[in-house]
Amino acid sequence: MSVPALSPWLRQPLTELLRQRGHAWLLQGPSGIGQYELALALASAWLCEQPTPEGTACGHCASCHAIEVRTHADLCVLMPEVAMQELNWPLDEKAQADIDDKKRKASREIRVEAMRDAVGFAQRTSARGRGKVVLVYPAERMNTITANALLKTLEEPVGDVRFVLASEAAWQLLPTIRSRCLGFTLPWPETAEAEAWLAAQDVPAADAAALLRAAGGRPSDALRLARSGQSPKAWSLLPKAMTRGDVGALADHAPAQAVGALQKLCHDLMAVGNGAAPRFFDAADLPAAPSRLALARWSKSLASAARTAEHPFNAGLMLEALVSEARTTLNSAARRP
Repeated sequence: MSVPALSPWLRQPLTELLRQRGHAWLLQGPSGIGQYELALALASAWLCEQPTPEGTACGHCASCHAIEVRTHADLCVLMPEVAMQELNWPLDEKAQADIDDKKRKASREIRVEAMRDAVGFAQRTSARGRGKVVLVYPAERMNTITANALLKTLEEPVGDVRFVLASEAAWQLLPTIRSRCLGFTLPWPETAEAEAWLAAQDVPAADAAALLRAAGGRPSDALRLARSGQSPKAWSLLPKAMTRGDVGALADHAPAQAVGALQKLCHDLMAVGNGAAPRFFDAADLPAAPSRLALARWSKSLASAARTAEHPFNAGLMLEALVSEARTTLNSAARRP
């Protein structure tokens, strides 16, 4: 496992954060622009034994190596178990055993048991003498009970412990959590900068612009689309496929991904209907915009579907229903007087 270079649009924010003092930071902004990446770089810098003149992590000391191999004794990472698995952070033995034995599925929320362990971690003495760090991501995945378990430690930290919370939906956090952190909003990367970064991640230059558009300008999300096999050509044909009611166009999408794709289509049609430019699709690929009322109803229905998309009763039936509703809404434009 190697430590990836920090994305270029995050280098200046890291320098700014390292100049400031505080025991709790909230890094916020939309998904796909690097909250987790910046949070880990900040934690690494705080714990590094041989920081650079700018204060960033050296990348080669024992502390940096321990973070790279996910074994640092003074870094506590709090994530939903599904995110821990995706980002190669180890679960505690009991949680891993329960999942392996199929007693339960990996959690999509930050479990209160993990938070209580983190509170205990915060009260212990630093193992390497550089203080301790608790990293929480995505912080909005704490439920009220979990957030309240963190709150008192956040208010009155014991010893040399610092917190970095990274969130893609900071408005969902308890106001008491937000008020006890120093907020920092991540900058949007420039399009040329993001496309160059995607090319450096082996995304073909011909695909980078289209995938970045499909991701709404979010480079990490565009990279995820590329690695999942998303075809820019198939994406450009999606609006017309939905107009025909072609379920096959979304056949390789999980229900949550299908809902997300349709929400992007709905968003762009709303934008065009109000005289604005589309964000996720090229204007030439969009059908005529249905009425505002029809789009509002569709948007509300998709928002409702998103709440159950992670655990659909029947994924196939859900996909058929989504495409049928899309077809009905999109073809209503042809019937407008």
